[in-house]
Amino acid sequence: MARRRRRRLEEDNQDRWLVSYADFITLLFAFFVVMYSISSVNEGKYRVLSEAMNLVFGEPDKTQAAAPPPPPPEAAVDRVMEAPVAPPVEAEDPTRARLRKAAMEALQKAASQQRVYDELAISLQEWTDRDLVDIRMNGDRIEVDMKARLLFSSGDATLSRGAREALALVARSLVPIPNPVQVEGHTDNVPISNLRYHSNWELSAARAASVVQFLQSQGVPPQRLAAVGRGEYHPIAPNDTEEGRARNRRVTLLILGTEQRVFDPEQVVPWAEGPALEPPAVSEP
Repeated sequence: MARRRRRRLEEDNQDRWLVSYADFITLLFAFFVVMYSISSVNEGKYRVLSEAMNLVFGEPDKTQAAAPPPPPPEAAVDRVMEAPVAPPVEAEDPTRARLRKAAMEALQKAASQQRVYDELAISLQEWTDRDLVDIRMNGDRIEVDMKARLLFSSGDATLSRGAREALALVARSLVPIPNPVQVEGHTDNVPISNLRYHSNWELSAARAASVVQFLQSQGVPPQRLAAVGRGEYHPIAPNDTEEGRARNRRVTLLILGTEQRVFDPEQVVPWAEGPALEPPAVSEP
């Protein structure tokens, strides 16, 4: 008798792995949807991300079709009289609701940051291919290094025409987002002393201020901008070679993280397919 019960329990337990397997497949599906959505700059893919995350975490889909028109008053009264009383809806666990909200906000923020990065990478591809611009993700911020030879003449802080074209594309990506932007000027360690700038401190600060003023002229709110002169004291390469000194002469744009939403997945923005398709107009500062 005991042997029959044991055999029956073993037969009943054979299908329990399907529960864990189904949970694993659901999570794997959500992961690949996220990876697919941030693989390229496309407004439709980010909408897929939003809808998929709402489905996985139990939120209602905002894109459902509208409800059918209400029936005539007489039919509505009869239906109400015949309809059974629905059981009360159980309140959602506060802890689960808080975790779900935090997960959705984190996913939206990550997708927004990735979209801004993709936008800049597409816009500045011409200059990155020429090793004049370097774009990278660093934690919760995006760093854009622009070589000084693209932006300025030697010992000067006046933006060149090529600098204005590149910075106009950067400004186009910065205008729609709320992130603060810190512009840092850097020099090499070769002393400078001319009629206009008496030290590398002054030169680096003037170059950062020139970039900030141009971004403001392109529509970036001045409240989000800051200019910082770093001088020669934050090198990224040794100053004992001309190549290293050229790398150290740069302007860095730090697009800082923010607790606000960078991008609403339901928002249709004009540069959803990348601004590099249409060259922006460059206004003179």
